[in-house]
Amino acid sequence: MIDQDTFKNIMAAAPGPATVVTATGADGRHQGLTMSAVCSVSLDPPLVLACLDHGSNTLAAVRESGSFTVNYIARGHEDIAMRFAVKSGSKFNGLAFEVFDDNSGGPVLHDHVAAYAVCRVEQMHTSGDHTIVIGHVVRGAAHRDSHALAYARREFFTAATAQV
Repeated sequence: MIDQDTFKNIMAAAPGPATVVTATGADGRHQGLTMSAVCSVSLDPPLVLACLDHGSNTLAAVRESGSFTVNYIARGHEDIAMRFAVKSGSKFNGLAFEVFDDNSGGPVLHDHVAAYAVCRVEQMHTSGDHTIVIGHVVRGAAHRDSHALAYARREFFTAATAQV
C-alpha cells in the first residue's frame, strides 16, 4: 500500500488547472476553494467534474444549491489562488464578483479569470475522502487575451511560460 506523502508527490508531478470552485449556500454565504482536481467529462452534453473533500464548506454549499462555478484563474492572479487555498471566512472580502440573478452557480471572479464555467449539478459520487461532483455547464466564457494558470510540483505556471 502506498503512503499518503508518496501519493501526494505523484499527483503533484502532473499539472492541473489552477481553479477556484465557488458555490453559494442556502444561507446566502459564498464559499470557495482552490483546486486542481477539475476536468472536462463530455462535450455533448458539456460536463465537468470537480473532486471536493467531504469536510469542505464549498461542498456543503454545492449540495445545498445544486450548482457551482469553476473559475479558471488567470496568469498574474496567483494571489487569488493562494487566497482561496486556505480555510478562512473572509475569502471574498474586497473582491469584485458576479452572482447571477437566477442563483445558478457560485460567484464568478471576472477580474481574475481566464475562463469560467457555471454548472448545475448532474451527479455526485462518494469515493474515498472526496465527493466527485459532475456538473452540466449552463453558461460560461473564455477570455482570449488571458492565459489560465496551471499548477504542478507546488508551483504556478502557464502554457505560455512552460518549458518543454
